[in-house]
Amino acid sequence: MGKEVYEKLAEKILCKGSKIVPELFQMIANEKEANLLLALPATVPELKTKLAWEEKEIETMLNQLFQKGLVFKSKKPDGVKYKMCRDIGQFHDASILWPQAPQAFYDLWQKYMEEEWPDYSKVVEKFFQKPLTRVIPIEKAIPARNQVLAFESVSEIISQTHRIALTKCTCRVIAHKCDKPVEVCLQVGKAADYTIERGSGREISKQEAMEIIKSAESAGLVHLTVNKASEFTFICNCCSCCCQVLPVLIKEGRKLADPSRFQS
Repeated sequence: MGKEVYEKLAEKILCKGSKIVPELFQMIANEKEANLLLALPATVPELKTKLAWEEKEIETMLNQLFQKGLVFKSKKPDGVKYKMCRDIGQFHDASILWPQAPQAFYDLWQKYMEEEWPDYSKVVEKFFQKPLTRVIPIEKAIPARNQVLAFESVSEIISQTHRIALTKCTCRVIAHKCDKPVEVCLQVGKAADYTIERGSGREISKQEAMEIIKSAESAGLVHLTVNKASEFTFICNCCSCCCQVLPVLIKEGRKLADPSRFQS
Protein backbone atom coordinates (compact mmCIF):
# COMPACT_ATOMS: atom_id res chain seq x y z
CA MET A 1 0.00 0.00 0.00
CA GLY A 2 2.97 2.28 0.71
CA LYS A 3 2.31 5.99 0.29
CA GLU A 4 -1.45 5.49 -0.02
CA VAL A 5 -1.90 4.43 3.59
CA TYR A 6 -0.33 7.66 4.82
CA GLU A 7 -2.47 9.72 2.48
CA LYS A 8 -5.51 8.00 4.00
CA LEU A 9 -4.31 8.96 7.47
CA ALA A 10 -3.97 12.57 6.36
CA GLU A 11 -7.48 12.45 4.94
CA LYS A 12 -8.75 11.01 8.22
CA ILE A 13 -7.68 14.18 10.04
CA LEU A 14 -9.19 16.39 7.31
CA CYS A 15 -5.90 17.08 5.52
CA LYS A 16 -6.65 15.51 2.16
CA GLY A 17 -4.30 16.80 -0.50
CA SER A 18 -1.52 17.75 1.90
CA LYS A 19 1.94 16.78 0.75
CA ILE A 20 3.59 17.15 4.14
CA VAL A 21 1.09 15.56 6.55
CA PRO A 22 1.47 12.08 4.96
CA GLU A 23 5.24 12.48 5.34
CA LEU A 24 4.79 13.31 9.01
CA PHE A 25 2.74 10.15 9.54
CA GLN A 26 5.28 8.10 7.62
CA MET A 27 8.08 9.42 9.81
CA ILE A 28 6.31 8.46 13.04
CA ALA A 29 4.46 5.24 12.11
CA ASN A 30 5.48 2.24 10.04
CA GLU A 31 3.04 0.77 7.53
CA LYS A 32 1.61 -1.81 9.92
CA GLU A 33 1.04 0.84 12.57
CA ALA A 34 -0.60 3.02 9.92
CA ASN A 35 -3.03 0.24 9.05
CA LEU A 36 -3.90 -0.14 12.72
CA LEU A 37 -4.59 3.60 12.93
CA LEU A 38 -6.95 3.35 9.96
CA ALA A 39 -8.90 0.65 11.82
CA LEU A 40 -9.64 2.98 14.74
CA PRO A 41 -11.74 3.73 16.73
CA ALA A 42 -11.93 0.28 18.24
CA THR A 43 -11.24 -1.84 21.29
CA VAL A 44 -8.48 -4.44 21.30
CA PRO A 45 -10.93 -7.33 20.69
CA GLU A 46 -12.50 -5.38 17.82
CA LEU A 47 -9.07 -4.78 16.30
CA LYS A 48 -8.26 -8.47 16.62
CA THR A 49 -11.38 -9.26 14.60
CA LYS A 50 -10.78 -6.52 12.02
CA LEU A 51 -7.09 -7.15 11.46
CA ALA A 52 -6.69 -10.84 12.40
CA TRP A 53 -3.66 -10.02 14.55
CA GLU A 54 -2.74 -11.35 17.98
CA GLU A 55 -4.03 -9.32 20.92
CA LYS A 56 -0.58 -9.00 22.49
CA GLU A 57 0.84 -7.53 19.28
CA ILE A 58 -2.07 -5.09 19.04
CA GLU A 59 -1.67 -4.00 22.67
CA THR A 60 2.08 -3.46 22.22
CA MET A 61 1.53 -1.44 19.08
CA LEU A 62 -1.23 0.67 20.65
CA ASN A 63 1.02 1.47 23.59
CA GLN A 64 3.79 2.59 21.23
CA LEU A 65 1.36 4.75 19.26
CA PHE A 66 0.02 6.20 22.51
CA GLN A 67 3.55 7.23 23.45
CA LYS A 68 3.99 8.85 20.03
CA GLY A 69 0.80 10.88 20.42
CA LEU A 70 -1.11 9.16 17.63
CA VAL A 71 -3.54 7.18 19.78
CA PHE A 72 -5.83 8.28 22.60
CA LYS A 73 -7.67 6.16 25.14
CA SER A 74 -11.36 6.44 25.91
CA LYS A 75 -12.13 4.46 29.05
CA LYS A 76 -15.60 2.92 28.99
CA PRO A 77 -17.41 0.58 31.43
CA ASP A 78 -16.90 -2.30 29.00
CA GLY A 79 -13.22 -1.57 28.37
CA VAL A 80 -10.86 0.86 26.68
CA LYS A 81 -11.63 2.16 23.21
CA TYR A 82 -8.71 3.54 21.26
CA LYS A 83 -9.05 6.40 18.82
CA MET A 84 -6.71 8.25 16.52
CA CYS A 85 -5.83 11.94 16.84
CA ARG A 86 -8.90 13.77 15.57
CA ASP A 87 -7.41 16.70 13.65
CA ILE A 88 -4.21 18.48 12.65
CA GLY A 89 -4.11 20.49 15.88
CA GLN A 90 -4.23 17.42 18.09
CA PHE A 91 -1.71 15.63 15.85
CA HIS A 92 0.61 18.65 16.11
CA ASP A 93 0.43 19.08 19.87
CA ALA A 94 0.58 15.41 20.82
CA SER A 95 3.21 14.14 18.39
CA ILE A 96 5.67 16.98 18.96
CA LEU A 97 5.73 16.03 22.65
CA TRP A 98 6.77 12.47 21.77
CA PRO A 99 9.90 12.15 23.95
CA GLN A 100 11.86 10.27 21.27
CA ALA A 101 10.95 12.56 18.37
CA PRO A 102 13.99 13.19 16.13
CA GLN A 103 14.98 16.68 15.04
CA ALA A 104 14.02 15.82 11.46
CA PHE A 105 10.44 15.30 12.67
CA TYR A 106 10.42 18.76 14.28
CA ASP A 107 11.87 20.27 11.12
CA LEU A 108 9.18 18.67 8.96
CA TRP A 109 6.48 20.03 11.28
CA GLN A 110 7.95 23.50 10.95
CA LYS A 111 7.96 23.11 7.18
CA TYR A 112 4.25 22.29 7.37
CA MET A 113 3.60 25.34 9.55
CA GLU A 114 5.34 27.62 7.08
CA GLU A 115 4.20 26.11 3.78
CA GLU A 116 0.75 24.59 4.34
CA TRP A 117 -0.73 25.82 7.62
CA PRO A 118 -1.43 29.44 6.54
CA ASP A 119 -3.75 28.25 3.76
CA TYR A 120 -5.20 25.38 5.79
CA SER A 121 -6.05 27.82 8.59
CA LYS A 122 -8.64 29.29 6.20
CA VAL A 123 -10.36 25.90 6.16
CA VAL A 124 -10.24 25.70 9.95
CA GLU A 125 -11.70 29.20 10.26
CA LYS A 126 -14.65 28.31 8.00
CA PHE A 127 -15.23 24.86 9.49
CA PHE A 128 -15.77 25.99 13.09
CA GLN A 129 -18.59 28.33 14.07
CA LYS A 130 -16.39 30.16 16.56
CA PRO A 131 -12.64 30.43 17.21
CA LEU A 132 -11.06 27.35 18.79
CA THR A 133 -9.18 29.31 21.44
CA ARG A 134 -9.46 32.52 23.39
CA VAL A 135 -7.14 34.81 25.26
CA ILE A 136 -7.34 34.71 29.05
CA PRO A 137 -5.95 37.47 31.27
CA ILE A 138 -4.43 37.15 34.71
CA GLU A 139 -6.00 39.39 37.30
CA LYS A 140 -3.15 41.79 37.89
CA ALA A 141 -2.93 42.58 34.17
CA ILE A 142 -6.52 43.86 34.01
CA PRO A 143 -7.19 47.56 34.71
CA ALA A 144 -9.46 48.25 37.68
CA ARG A 145 -12.35 49.30 35.43
CA ASN A 146 -12.55 45.79 33.98
CA GLN A 147 -14.24 42.86 35.69
CA VAL A 148 -12.84 39.44 34.81
CA LEU A 149 -15.53 36.80 34.45
CA ALA A 150 -15.07 33.81 36.76
CA PHE A 151 -14.68 31.25 33.97
CA GLU A 152 -12.23 33.58 32.25
CA SER A 153 -9.76 33.78 35.11
CA VAL A 154 -6.54 31.82 35.02
CA SER A 155 -6.58 31.36 38.78
CA GLU A 156 -10.15 30.03 38.60
CA ILE A 157 -9.16 27.47 35.99
CA ILE A 158 -6.19 26.38 38.06
CA SER A 159 -7.98 26.30 41.42
CA GLN A 160 -10.92 24.28 40.13
CA THR A 161 -9.04 21.54 38.30
CA HIS A 162 -8.08 18.25 39.94
CA ARG A 163 -4.69 17.97 38.28
CA ILE A 164 -2.13 20.04 36.38
CA ALA A 165 0.79 19.00 34.19
CA LEU A 166 3.55 21.13 32.72
CA THR A 167 4.70 20.58 29.14
CA LYS A 168 6.92 22.27 26.61
CA CYS A 169 5.37 24.69 24.14
CA THR A 170 5.06 22.59 20.99
CA CYS A 171 5.20 25.67 18.78
CA ARG A 172 8.49 26.98 20.16
CA VAL A 173 9.97 23.46 20.23
CA ILE A 174 9.84 23.34 16.43
CA ALA A 175 10.08 27.01 15.43
CA HIS A 176 12.96 28.46 17.48
CA LYS A 177 12.09 32.00 16.38
CA CYS A 178 12.57 33.63 19.78
CA ASP A 179 14.21 33.11 23.15
CA LYS A 180 10.96 32.98 25.15
CA PRO A 181 10.73 30.20 27.76
CA VAL A 182 9.68 26.82 26.36
CA GLU A 183 8.49 24.74 29.33
CA VAL A 184 5.49 26.93 30.18
CA CYS A 185 2.33 25.27 28.85
CA LEU A 186 -0.19 23.82 31.29
CA GLN A 187 -2.44 20.81 30.77
CA VAL A 188 -5.39 20.71 33.15
CA GLY A 189 -7.91 18.09 34.22
CA LYS A 190 -8.21 15.12 31.89
CA ALA A 191 -5.51 16.54 29.65
CA ALA A 192 -3.15 16.48 32.63
CA ASP A 193 -4.10 12.85 33.34
CA TYR A 194 -3.24 12.00 29.72
CA THR A 195 0.04 13.92 29.81
CA ILE A 196 1.23 12.30 33.02
CA GLU A 197 0.24 8.79 31.93
CA ARG A 198 2.04 9.27 28.65
CA GLY A 199 5.12 10.83 30.24
CA SER A 200 5.12 13.88 27.97
CA GLY A 201 5.01 16.31 30.89
CA ARG A 202 5.31 16.43 34.66
CA GLU A 203 2.74 16.96 37.38
CA ILE A 204 2.96 20.28 39.21
CA SER A 205 1.13 21.92 42.11
CA LYS A 206 -1.42 24.68 41.71
CA GLN A 207 1.00 27.10 43.36
CA GLU A 208 3.73 26.21 40.86
CA ALA A 209 1.23 26.62 38.03
CA MET A 210 0.44 30.18 39.13
CA GLU A 211 4.14 30.96 39.39
CA ILE A 212 4.61 29.74 35.81
CA ILE A 213 1.70 31.92 34.65
CA LYS A 214 3.22 34.98 36.31
CA SER A 215 6.63 34.17 34.81
CA ALA A 216 5.04 33.79 31.36
CA GLU A 217 3.26 37.11 31.82
CA SER A 218 6.57 38.78 32.68
CA ALA A 219 8.07 37.29 29.52
CA GLY A 220 5.34 38.91 27.44
CA LEU A 221 3.55 35.69 26.53
CA VAL A 222 -0.17 35.53 25.71
CA HIS A 223 -2.39 33.08 27.60
CA LEU A 224 -4.71 30.99 25.42
CA THR A 225 -7.22 28.32 26.37
CA VAL A 226 -9.91 26.28 24.65
CA ASN A 227 -12.89 28.43 23.67
CA LYS A 228 -15.48 26.68 25.84
CA ALA A 229 -16.79 28.12 29.08
CA SER A 230 -17.56 24.65 30.45
CA GLU A 231 -14.32 22.89 29.54
CA PHE A 232 -10.67 23.72 30.10
CA THR A 233 -7.96 21.34 28.98
CA PHE A 234 -4.96 23.60 28.55
CA ILE A 235 -3.46 27.00 29.17
CA CYS A 236 -0.90 27.78 26.49
CA ASN A 237 1.53 30.64 26.97
CA CYS A 238 2.14 31.82 23.44
CA CYS A 239 4.40 34.19 21.54
CA SER A 240 3.44 36.05 18.38
CA CYS A 241 6.20 34.53 16.25
CA CYS A 242 6.10 30.76 16.89
CA CYS A 243 2.46 30.15 17.84
CA GLN A 244 0.17 28.08 15.62
CA VAL A 245 -2.66 30.60 16.12
CA LEU A 246 -1.33 34.10 16.74
CA PRO A 247 0.77 34.71 13.58
CA VAL A 248 -2.11 33.89 11.20
CA LEU A 249 -4.44 35.94 13.38
CA ILE A 250 -2.12 38.96 13.38
CA LYS A 251 -0.86 38.79 9.79
CA GLU A 252 -3.90 37.42 7.97
CA GLY A 253 -6.82 38.10 10.29
CA ARG A 254 -7.74 34.45 10.81
CA LYS A 255 -10.40 34.19 13.50
CA LEU A 256 -8.77 31.35 15.39
CA ALA A 257 -8.75 33.05 18.80
CA ASP A 258 -11.32 35.17 20.61
CA PRO A 259 -10.20 38.12 22.71
CA SER A 260 -10.49 37.70 26.46
CA ARG A 261 -14.03 38.01 27.79
CA PHE A 262 -14.22 40.73 30.37
CA GLN A 263 -16.66 43.52 31.11
CA SER A 264 -15.59 47.15 30.97
